[in-house]
Amino acid sequence: MEIKDNSFSRQFEITTTEGILTVEYSLQERKIFLTRINTPENFDNEELIDNIIINILSMVEEKKWRVVPIYPRIASFFRKNPSYKNLLPPGIRI
Repeated sequence: MEIKDNSFSRQFEITTTEGILTVEYSLQERKIFLTRINTPENFDNEELIDNIIINILSMVEEKKWRVVPIYPRIASFFRKNPSYKNLLPPGIRI
């Protein structure tokens, strides 16, 4: 799976068979705010969304940034996967 970082549009883009899936973000200092997931119509592959989030988090971890999950779907991912809570900035509890 290839995740393209479109920094001009401030979104990660993934091409699937159903269409383009995007994860919008905002950067401030050394924090990335994950603000929205846009999926094609009639898209319901939750496992693919989890894999995309995992790949994005690995890219963020390499850059030594912190993640602020704004979008509820991403926040629920952090609740279900406590091993990624080390990427949250100090003071953020999910």
